[in-house]
Amino acid sequence: MSRLPRQREAFAEQVLKLLHRLRPDLNAILSGPAELVVEGRRLDLENLMRLVRTDEGRGVEIVEQYLEQLFDDSTIAISAMPWEVARDRIMPRIQPVTIFEHLSREQVAHVPYVNETVIVFVIDMPNMTVSVTTEQMIRWGADTDLLDELARKNLRACTTDLEFRTLESEDGGKAVLLTIQDGYDASRLLLEDLHIALAPHLGGDFLVATPSRDMLLAVTRNPEPFISRVREKVLADFTRLPYPITSRLFYVCRDGVAGSDAANLAA
Repeated sequence: MSRLPRQREAFAEQVLKLLHRLRPDLNAILSGPAELVVEGRRLDLENLMRLVRTDEGRGVEIVEQYLEQLFDDSTIAISAMPWEVARDRIMPRIQPVTIFEHLSREQVAHVPYVNETVIVFVIDMPNMTVSVTTEQMIRWGADTDLLDELARKNLRACTTDLEFRTLESEDGGKAVLLTIQDGYDASRLLLEDLHIALAPHLGGDFLVATPSRDMLLAVTRNPEPFISRVREKVLADFTRLPYPITSRLFYVCRDGVAGSDAANLAA
């Protein structure tokens, strides 16, 4: 199977051709170097490009699966899911505020977070997740505070144990890497007991990196050469991996999570 082009414009053109073949009933056009408009809605292809680059030999297959799930008729059914069914499936995702360059801020149910990120909410299904819209939230008679509370509760319920690998550097730095790999590794920064679980391994308060959706790296606050190497690696992962969140570090203490300013002071 031929590989998809790496150039953004050529990649978008090939995705459009695949979409027309899979769903000829949809009105889809190119609207930018890495963007389509499908039935009047913008579809940003940046994450899909990064996803393909992790396994370029399967590029066409990855794109086809992505498009089939995104535009499957069952997605519409999920969007119409009643509150009694949806409430136990709502999960949190940390996203960069830059998502609103491609999505309407007013249409996405979310709450602000630190480090120029937001917490959005998704309905978690076996083969896909679908973002909760403000229209759904209003129809359910809910608000963002309730969604946030439920999402964190559901995240805690599916995290019976924190599975992680501990790494140590020669200069005394120590890191803990979450390895659950269920699509919510970075979201576990939101767990209230994260500090209790990891502080004993990291000598107290610690820093956390979430360069992408599927990575949470907790590290000691020193020594400085170790932290500098961590920052370089986080920036590289943020640039390279699909579903990027932020290259900034979070500071985790007993009182909660703070942003990069606190992390810089603590390091």
